[in-house]
Amino acid sequence: MKANLNLGNISNIKIQIHWTFFFLIVWIVFEELNRGGTTASVLFNIALVFAVFCCVVLHELGHALTAKRFGIGTKSITLLPIGGIASLDKIPEDPKQEFLVAIAGPLVNIIIAIFLYFLIPIQDFTNKNLGEALEYLSNFSLKNFLLYLFIVNVAMFVFNLIPAFPMDGGRVFRALLTLKINRVKATQIAANVGQFIAVLFLLFGLLFNPFLIFIALIIFLGAYGENKYVQSMMLLKNHTVNEAMLKNITTLHPENTVSDVVDILLSGSETNFVVVNKNGAIEGILYHDDIIKNSKNRSVPVKELMTKSFKTINFNSDLPSAYRAITSEKRPFIPVMNNNKLEGAIDLNNLNEFIMLRAKMEY
Repeated sequence: MKANLNLGNISNIKIQIHWTFFFLIVWIVFEELNRGGTTASVLFNIALVFAVFCCVVLHELGHALTAKRFGIGTKSITLLPIGGIASLDKIPEDPKQEFLVAIAGPLVNIIIAIFLYFLIPIQDFTNKNLGEALEYLSNFSLKNFLLYLFIVNVAMFVFNLIPAFPMDGGRVFRALLTLKINRVKATQIAANVGQFIAVLFLLFGLLFNPFLIFIALIIFLGAYGENKYVQSMMLLKNHTVNEAMLKNITTLHPENTVSDVVDILLSGSETNFVVVNKNGAIEGILYHDDIIKNSKNRSVPVKELMTKSFKTINFNSDLPSAYRAITSEKRPFIPVMNNNKLEGAIDLNNLNEFIMLRAKMEY
């Protein structure tokens, strides 16, 4: 199954729905019918979900278009059952830029909420007692639809400003701290606050709502991951690819067979191989999983199995850029070039080893 359904592009940003999103629709239909809902109530709730996710797209576009002003691209916005993700090329390190990018999303929600507040007569609801209010909300009217949308946007604004990664509030908090202290220390403080909030969510989840346990897990892992990432970037800062790359790599020729590759694979620790022609130019990359898949066909030449579309990285590139490039790849192995000549390769394992060694020396 294809992971994402593409909806189109806005400002060269791909808008897509992850296939798991449709489980949310199925669950809403099932729950509504299970409690005696009608066709009208099912359609009302489905329409509300799609309206909410339009607001989610606008929220993520707020981040993406603000980031674009600072020269940061966004590959895509993906809608998931729990919300949306804007895949920014990077998070700005300048605290003022990070603050503006992070706050832009929640500000979109509050602007939508303000617009809806003046569009619908909120006082028609607030002037009623509890019984009348509940009866009022049970009608599937346009007024109620817009009222629910207003409430959701206010909730999105408040929830996203919780000072915990991966929510926007965590990045806003970190950006404000970075104005006074260094980014690593600011991230550590923000991560600790986020993990404390995650523990609170966990306790409330155990007592009241199991869904909060899921939220707690996302916050805890998000805080931990952001802290580790920033520490890694700091350890890689001012270092270049040639310091961490694999230099003594085994290259293959297009005419080599799978049998040749299996022998090399079993006799050493290398798992991915650069394929070069007789002039030394790169023809492709043979990845470990392709070797394993085709290990029975020992006579097949490498040129039939290698991947011809690949990235390269310069010998003198900075390691933070290399780290971002490698972690964005499904197969984290990139040839290293110097003046159009193959010098070696760099992969995630070697980078992580470099980070661990630097951490020992730094701390």
